[in-house]
Amino acid sequence: MIPVILCGGTGSRLWPLSRETYPKQFLPLTGEETMLQATARRLEGVAQLQAPILVCNEEHRFAAAEQLREIGHGAQSILLEPCARNTAPAIALAALAALESGEDPLLLVLPADHAVADVAAFQEALQPARALAEQGHLVTFGIVPTRAETGYGYIRRGEALSTGAWSVAEFVEKPDADTAESYLADGGYSWNSGMFLFRASRYLEELGQHREDILNACRTAYEQAARDLDFTRVDREAFAACADESVDYAVMEPTESAAVVPMDAGWSDVGSWLGLWELAERDGDDNLLQGDVLQEDSSGCLVRAESRLVSLLGVEDLVVVDTDDALLIADKQRVQEVKKLVGSLKRSGRSEAQRHRKVYRPWGYYDSIDAGPRFQVKRIVVKPGQQLSLQMHHHRAEHWIVVRGTARVTRGDEELLVTENQSTYIPLGVTHRLENPGTIPLELIEVQSGSYLGEDDIVRFDDDYGRG
Repeated sequence: MIPVILCGGTGSRLWPLSRETYPKQFLPLTGEETMLQATARRLEGVAQLQAPILVCNEEHRFAAAEQLREIGHGAQSILLEPCARNTAPAIALAALAALESGEDPLLLVLPADHAVADVAAFQEALQPARALAEQGHLVTFGIVPTRAETGYGYIRRGEALSTGAWSVAEFVEKPDADTAESYLADGGYSWNSGMFLFRASRYLEELGQHREDILNACRTAYEQAARDLDFTRVDREAFAACADESVDYAVMEPTESAAVVPMDAGWSDVGSWLGLWELAERDGDDNLLQGDVLQEDSSGCLVRAESRLVSLLGVEDLVVVDTDDALLIADKQRVQEVKKLVGSLKRSGRSEAQRHRKVYRPWGYYDSIDAGPRFQVKRIVVKPGQQLSLQMHHHRAEHWIVVRGTARVTRGDEELLVTENQSTYIPLGVTHRLENPGTIPLELIEVQSGSYLGEDDIVRFDDDYGRG
């Protein structure tokens, strides 16, 4: 069995913490580890399990690989989507990759951004699902509902197939409140979790039967893929021509082989700030307070303070999320609408929709501390043994001041070592490179000055990470 971890999605309803360049699956929302890391950990101890296949956006490739490495896990393949095309094509790419070895494994499809409180119950549900998948069924895991939820799709059970498993009678769209109450009272409905188990060949067979266009597009994209370091970069043109379709619509609803295994494991898709508040352990006033937070006479609130003190006085049912560059204050019952704010940011061309002030790169990260007309100040951290690309800027010069560690600097034809409390200057138009030859993180302050300071003012001549 091979886990297929789907790392796509932007998590826009969890803005300002989740953003396009660093979405919720790469954030520690429910514990110390990120959602992706928790998903991988959830599989530890499962018998006959191979290393996972990850499917992620090309922009997130290094974050995905690094986060698995941090917890001692590796991926047998990381498939890079040049654009988002939903879950049916993503799983098709994973199935094609899994079959490349000549074997026909079971694929355990898991979104990277879900939370599961009871790992033992999750693993226990894999056993009946595995038996059904080996018989040719396409298995979905149905979450035992705990409330009349209107934000999830539902699965209606059909006839019993084995102990703890049923055929799928119907997939149902998100219901209104009265309908959800009737589903809860009926007892034969489960929430649609978006987790699946099936044999790779069976998925492709069903996809070919019901959506041959998606299968053909994915085959072409995969056959024309390029291998880049540890990544498989599928063909951009072929994949962009693929339909945008979920696995539910493309395969699970039309197939006659769908089965459902109920799971009662404290599951949540962490789809909004309200979902996170409901999932977490709260204080005696029903507050979820994270970071430097002071509250008086306030209840039912979620507060996340990322960088400074946040204080509440005499308020109820608010969501307050304070990051380095954006502050969200929302009615807790309206947080599903946060994505409307993100849409407004995009339409107005604001960068806060796409990226944080701190931007992660494969070599480390930079934090934009201050900016004004013709200048910008960044804090740059380079991991031991890593280096930035050999590059040049047309419109800006740079001043580098090392505050920790040692920098090896290439500047034109020169190469020099710059140590703590020393600095160097990179003139406009000069080819340069920054490297950390040491064993501790290199930290420096960069002051840029010039007529244009955008990130696209960069010409790369050589790059360890395959960036153009």
